Amino acid sequence: MKTAPMTTLDYAKARELMVEQQVRPWDVLDPRVLDVLAGLPREAFVAEAHRNLAYTDIALPLAHGEFMLKPVLEGRALQALELDPTDDVLEIGTGSGFLSACLGRLAREVVSLEIHADLAATARERLAAQSILNVQVVDADVFSYRTDRRFNAICVTGAVAELPAQWLQWLQPGGRLFVVRGRSPAMEAIRVTAGERNEVNASRIQSLFETDLPYLVGAAPAPAFEF
Repeated sequence: MKTAPMTTLDYAKARELMVEQQVRPWDVLDPRVLDVLAGLPREAFVAEAHRNLAYTDIALPLAHGEFMLKPVLEGRALQALELDPTDDVLEIGTGSGFLSACLGRLAREVVSLEIHADLAATARERLAAQSILNVQVVDADVFSYRTDRRFNAICVTGAVAELPAQWLQWLQPGGRLFVVRGRSPAMEAIRVTAGERNEVNASRIQSLFETDLPYLVGAAPAPAFEF
């Protein structure tokens, strides 16, 4: 007997359960963040093969060994950034485009960097299909990216061994950055609030929670040699 395909009503129920049983219990209480997660069709940003898993508490695979963040991590990242509707945001790592869409709903404008051209192209299509027009997906490697622009917030969707000082220079004074740093499997998610000089030692770093994420391309620690 064939299994009937999941209906739109099923997705809506799954979305509600995701928010109430996964995201909210993980201390995501910002009403704007919860409303965005409850309103955006996450399944529209997931490959057909994984669509019925769109609302589960797992990291869904993308091309090139990349992953779509778990819903709870997306919720905590969005909450940590404390976005206002007038904010400009830089996202590092577009991936599926779902978190980009959430940022677009919460902020004024989003520039999202994606190193893989095919992921960038697919994300653009998905964002356009949802009429999210304030997100610009740029094909770029963040470690060679240059800009004079200063953002209110930066959201990093992959881990780094060390926080690059350059990223803080892209923040406006008082701007917020969310990133996961450290060495797998003992990583921590942090929120960095830029000081007036936008330097690491002039910024305030708040540890949020422990987790483990794949590294951004080019951000893994150098291999340690044992003698």
